[in-house]
Amino acid sequence: MIVGGAGYVGGAVTDLLEKSSHQFRVYDKILYEDSYRKPVDFVYGDVRDFDRLKPLLEWADAVVWLAAIVGDGACQLDPDTTIAVNEKTVEWLSNSYDGRVIFASTCSVYGARDAELDENSPKNPLSLYAATKLKAESLLEGKNAVIFRLGTLFGVGDRYSRIRMDLVVNYLTVKAHTDGRIKVFGGEQFRPLLHVRDVARAIEMVLETTHTGIYNLHRQNVRIIDLSYQVRNHFPDLVIEQTDRPFQDTRNYRVSSQKARDAFGFNSAYSIDDGIDEIKALVENHRIKDLDHSRYSNHRFLQEQPLG
Repeated sequence: MIVGGAGYVGGAVTDLLEKSSHQFRVYDKILYEDSYRKPVDFVYGDVRDFDRLKPLLEWADAVVWLAAIVGDGACQLDPDTTIAVNEKTVEWLSNSYDGRVIFASTCSVYGARDAELDENSPKNPLSLYAATKLKAESLLEGKNAVIFRLGTLFGVGDRYSRIRMDLVVNYLTVKAHTDGRIKVFGGEQFRPLLHVRDVARAIEMVLETTHTGIYNLHRQNVRIIDLSYQVRNHFPDLVIEQTDRPFQDTRNYRVSSQKARDAFGFNSAYSIDDGIDEIKALVENHRIKDLDHSRYSNHRFLQEQPLG
């Protein structure tokens, strides 16, 4: 069962599982879409509708739990709904389901740290989003669960699901194309970056293993200013404006994914350049009609159409 399987990560997961021997279903509210067109077993529903979910979970040997309100700004719009979706549903899952759980958390739980961080490093969530994910992790403690603390995602997940343009690699690539200029506030802050399809690969790798616990997942720790220069390699005329004025996002962290490499052989297959090329091809070939549409930003979309 892929809960949240129509989303940015879920699209990549379903593509992989379609090529496997797994029988699976997707459960999703298709919040950001008008339709779900993949030829897979699909059930429409809200993650908070426990009566609808329970019989579906009884069918499943494993649940990939991707449903969440994602992002600092999006979560702050309606804190009560954020807690209901990101925490209370996971509490219900923990109390109602004994099968295998693969849960998507975030490296944002570390907050602002200068050292390279492993899974035992101190946590310092700086937003409601990170705090709810950290709470959800604790609710799955002791269960047959793998928790992936994901780095900042990028790239194209699949052919159908909407692309998130509010993620730093994707955003900078689009701005480079549309404006020929990007502004970098500070720039010394680090982000651990990870291609969205590498998340799907990691999920498939552990579905039928006995691994449990928390694992960081990332490909590369990159300073924002260095990422900007990397984007310029793809847009030679790009102007980069760097200012010392700090951005309101105070997160700064570098992580290690050695635990995942040692435990189940995780390695990223897709580079940052791969992701930039994917987004660049979409925008240059006009394959996205309206790059400024709110559906590509979690925060902007939920401002216009509150989840409630």
